[in-house]
Amino acid sequence: MFNPPHTLAGPRHVAIIMDGNGRWAQARGRPRLFGHHAGARRVREVVEACPGLGVKYLTVFAFSTENWKRTQAEVAGLMSLFRRYIIKETQTLKENGIRVRFIGDRVRLDAKLTALMDTLEEETKDNDLVHLTVALNYGGRDEVARATKRLARDVAEGRLHPDDVDEETLPKYLDTRVLPDPDLVIRTSGEARISNFLLWQSAYSEYEFVDTLWPDFTAAEFEGLCRNFGGRERRFGAVPA
Repeated sequence: MFNPPHTLAGPRHVAIIMDGNGRWAQARGRPRLFGHHAGARRVREVVEACPGLGVKYLTVFAFSTENWKRTQAEVAGLMSLFRRYIIKETQTLKENGIRVRFIGDRVRLDAKLTALMDTLEEETKDNDLVHLTVALNYGGRDEVARATKRLARDVAEGRLHPDDVDEETLPKYLDTRVLPDPDLVIRTSGEARISNFLLWQSAYSEYEFVDTLWPDFTAAEFEGLCRNFGGRERRFGAVPA
């Protein structure tokens, strides 16, 4: 059951780099895919916690453009997991007011998966309780490169004047153009790097790097990080009053 929304002086948009699934599984003597399945269950728990914490937008990093370098078996297993997750969760997401979007380059994804992604986006398009964005075959540099190509095409075809291109223009071409920038970015597993995630959008985001492996990341820990955010002073380069 999804928690009812209430007012909390916390982040409106949280982005999460869900790291540590493979290590979590290997520490238990299980294959890496066992960890990915456990991690998928955590996504649901965090989504359910969002309304009660005032989190309107949640973006999760599911599969990067660099993850194709993993073994063929792991990649195939992950793609199968994504398909199964969408099929299993569509009705729950739809009934509980969750709008789902996918960002990333879909060209390399198989047709069955992209069809399921399209259907889930369509069936949840009228929902507004929480906006869940799944970054799938996503990379920040790749996103900016694709956005720049679209922008350049509009300039070449006369729909945009070169003098009108500024830092307000490019975001209109990004995958996230309908989303606010993340207020808080969380990375699990103890790694302190952003791994090519939301490079443009997170310019002024607050970051939390936690040691917890993603399958052990609980709604309670998520709530604690959101509450910690409420105590931060965000100046965006300005001097405090």
